[in-house]
Amino acid sequence: MAVWRLQDDAYAVTIRDQLLSVTDKDWSFGALFVSLQRLVEKGLLDSHLADPTPERGGRAKRMYHVTKHGLKALVEIRRVNDAVWQGVSAASLLDGA
Repeated sequence: MAVWRLQDDAYAVTIRDQLLSVTDKDWSFGALFVSLQRLVEKGLLDSHLADPTPERGGRAKRMYHVTKHGLKALVEIRRVNDAVWQGVSAASLLDGA
């Protein structure tokens, strides 16, 4: 979802920042790179090296984008998540604690 939200600005640093802002949890770059690579291997993401920039000392960024297969997976995850949570309120969760 973070890659989809970032669109043409999705690379490791911005993806990590997006995840931090949404989850309020620190994400290690190692864990992030492993996850991104697995999503690429599954065909849910594509990646390519962008042109090198002076800001990065002439190094290129690896950019990511969601594939059509990845978009279908996101929609399915949302559908399942909504179905599982249907009829469950935060109050009912707290009452059961």
